[in-house]
Amino acid sequence: MKALILVGGFGTRLRPLTLSVPKPLVDFANKPMILHQIEALKAIGVTEVVLAINYQPEVMLNFLKDFEAKLGIKITCSQETEPLGTAGPLALARDKLVDGSGEPFFVLNSDVISEYPLKEMIKFHKSHGGEASIMVTKVDEPSKYGVVVLEESTGQVERFVEKPKLFVGNKINAGIYLLNPSVLDRIELRPTSIEKEVFPKIASEKKLYAMVLPGFWMDIGQPRDYITGLRLYLDSLRKKDSSKLASGTHIVGNVLVDESAKIGEGCLIGPDVAIGPGCVVESGVRLSRCTVMSGVRIKKHACISSSIIGWHSTVGQWARVENMTILGEDVHVCDEIYSNGGVVLPHKEIKSSILKPEIVM
Repeated sequence: MKALILVGGFGTRLRPLTLSVPKPLVDFANKPMILHQIEALKAIGVTEVVLAINYQPEVMLNFLKDFEAKLGIKITCSQETEPLGTAGPLALARDKLVDGSGEPFFVLNSDVISEYPLKEMIKFHKSHGGEASIMVTKVDEPSKYGVVVLEESTGQVERFVEKPKLFVGNKINAGIYLLNPSVLDRIELRPTSIEKEVFPKIASEKKLYAMVLPGFWMDIGQPRDYITGLRLYLDSLRKKDSSKLASGTHIVGNVLVDESAKIGEGCLIGPDVAIGPGCVVESGVRLSRCTVMSGVRIKKHACISSSIIGWHSTVGQWARVENMTILGEDVHVCDEIYSNGGVVLPHKEIKSSILKPEIVM
């Protein structure tokens, strides 16, 4: 079986982290975002993953070569010379996806994090006999999204309603599809949208079915949702394999700590924290709802909440970092500094407090 991951563009919403690496390689819960998807695909028997990409393909491929060998899965790139939307990349990668077996293939949006119930999706797809299956997820505020209206008993999709003013349903497209090769015949090689052009047409022929995603779902393409996604992911990990989570008197709630990280005396860590490889957390530090990426040093008595600390950064003694502060790679926050929602570009030293959310160039 094959799969295509829509990697796409520049990851501007996750800057300054994406100034250092392409977005799919930004760490989430101590491994690159895209690895969560590749591992889930490998687990259900996918043998080849194609990355549809229009930005820095060589960086992605060099990085993923290591994992190709480790996971025993073939990873290739299909590079766009111009942005092709969400359907164009399928037409471009046609030759890589079609092998004559007639087997369906997966398409995933690279920002989506969930429990990836792909095995169940294959079963669902075979049972309804349609041309395409999409995963949908229930949301509290459907008016912000495109809503999928479906026949509840069979899952047959009736129509799509973009940002509805009146309530038509609460299920939205979750960015995980299983498509028969025949879907490729419907897509031209031009910038085109699978959600707005291809799926409505298949739905009008009554050949599109939707499966409601069990468990959590989050699009982690921007910082606030990334932090929420971490909470949901750790919560799911607690239920599935709690041995991977840290425990001890200094841990509150769900915390993921890489085995090579060092944590000092008298710290209080959690809930919803990920600490990456090679990090040093000195004594008396307080961490909650945050991600600390590899090689970071957090000095004594610093306090960090609702923030993302990029690779190889330093947070000084008694510093306070909160309210969606995002530190890019190699940022140094001096002692006793306060950051309220600062977004700091890589390789900066912060010598004075950031009192209101702003970008520090």
